[in-house]
Amino acid sequence: MICHMRTTLLIPDELFRRLKQRAVQARRTLSAVVAEALERGLAEPATPAKLPPLPVYRMGQPRVEVADRDALYRAMEG
Repeated sequence: MICHMRTTLLIPDELFRRLKQRAVQARRTLSAVVAEALERGLAEPATPAKLPPLPVYRMGQPRVEVADRDALYRAMEG
C-alpha cells in the first residue's frame, strides 16, 4: 500500500513559480514534480566531492613579525 503524507512547506516565490511552470510543461501535478525533485536531491551522495589540494608556496622567512604593528607600519612605509 502506498501512503502519502500531507505537509506544509515554505517555498520561496520564485522557486514555486519555476516548479509550477515545470509541472504545467510536463503536464504533471505540482506534487509529482516536487516529489521527483526531492527524490533526485536525496539520491545525491551525502559526502561532497573531494577537492584538489590547495597549492603551497615557499616564500622564505617573513621580513617582519606580523604581530608587531609598528614593525608592519615601518615595513609598509619603507
